[in-house]
Amino acid sequence: MRLACMFSSVLLFGAAGLLLFISLQDPTELAPPQAPVLSSVCFSGIKFSIRPQQAHEDLPQGSSQDGDLKVSIERVTQDLSSGTPKGPDRLVPEQHEPHLKRGSHLRLRQRRRRLLIKKMPAAALANSSAGPASPGRPFARPGPRALDGRWVSLQQSQRERKRVMQEACAKYRASSSRRAVTPRHVSRIFVEDRHRVLYCEVPKAGCSNWKRVLMVLAGLASSTADIQHNTVHYGSALRRLDTFDRQGILHRLSTYTKMLFVREPFERLVSAFRDKFEHPNSYYHPVFGKAILARYRVNASREALRTGSGVRFPEFVQYLLDVHRPVGMDIHWDHVSRLCSPCLIDYDFVGKFESMEDDANFFLSLIHAPGNLTFPRFKDRHSEEARTTARITHQYFAQLSALQRQRTYDFYYMDYLTFNYSKPFADLY
Repeated sequence: MRLACMFSSVLLFGAAGLLLFISLQDPTELAPPQAPVLSSVCFSGIKFSIRPQQAHEDLPQGSSQDGDLKVSIERVTQDLSSGTPKGPDRLVPEQHEPHLKRGSHLRLRQRRRRLLIKKMPAAALANSSAGPASPGRPFARPGPRALDGRWVSLQQSQRERKRVMQEACAKYRASSSRRAVTPRHVSRIFVEDRHRVLYCEVPKAGCSNWKRVLMVLAGLASSTADIQHNTVHYGSALRRLDTFDRQGILHRLSTYTKMLFVREPFERLVSAFRDKFEHPNSYYHPVFGKAILARYRVNASREALRTGSGVRFPEFVQYLLDVHRPVGMDIHWDHVSRLCSPCLIDYDFVGKFESMEDDANFFLSLIHAPGNLTFPRFKDRHSEEARTTARITHQYFAQLSALQRQRTYDFYYMDYLTFNYSKPFADLY
């Protein structure tokens, strides 16, 4: 009887102890850990997924992972409001989420996370802190002058011009990409080392003023207005790319921003004719004029043959189209495809004479030229004479037969195709 009572007492005391132990146990330790609740926060139209943090005093001082520093949501907000976009895959420094564990010390559980930022639109990317031009990324961040609404359309124009040029080269000059660049290919390219610019000279497409701009960029003059015509064309202030050794040529071609400006081929041809043959000229009249008049003018006067003056436009076109020309080609009416080799040299920027002011000043913004430098608008020579326009060009080509117009178009066909110019006459095929 006494043994049964003692056994019952032990069982009662054991049950009471078990109940006391359960009542003192922390219920949070028995529950399985739950993932922290995600909350969505939206700043400036960009949505972030954020986990709640532990209180700051729970973190050991100086705790970090892989050298990352702690940043708060307020810092992210400040970065966005200051107009400094994060890249689409840019990692934001991590936050730490310590959890208390039974024992004498705290263990820091670290979890990686990313703030995913949607891709910024093109207009916002214009303000991003891109680096200088480089192969594969030819354009640097535009300067203040290009941050208006025109920047996007000008950039799109550049992409379209390069696309058309590359397609034309792929279709008609498939072997060009396999050819080696020789000094002849770069003989018309001028070098400006300070801003790392290569400019291919296309005569009658603003080349005089472009060389003035390069001289100012190089620090050789303070203003384009101070540079005379003879200094531009007959001085040695600017170096040509073919004056460097092969290593210097290839280095600049691969690291500098390469650009050229082109012009509607018929307009460029008429502009060259007016400049060289309708005004006194001590080189073109005796060298080209005499040969043209002797070959193509019936019963030319002795005076005309002596001076070479008075060449008419149809006579000049006869010389241009003659496969047995009495005198060779000249850079003022040679093809752009021969002058600048656009199918061999991958130009970063293709400007057009017809949109010169916008294209030129856009380019100056891209290379971070001084803010007070703009492309000059003055006419280099014969300033009292009207510029060659489409209307004036049609007047000159009206002097030709339909066959001569077609043959002239065929002569410049690659320039029309490569630089996406429309047929200037409806009867051309």
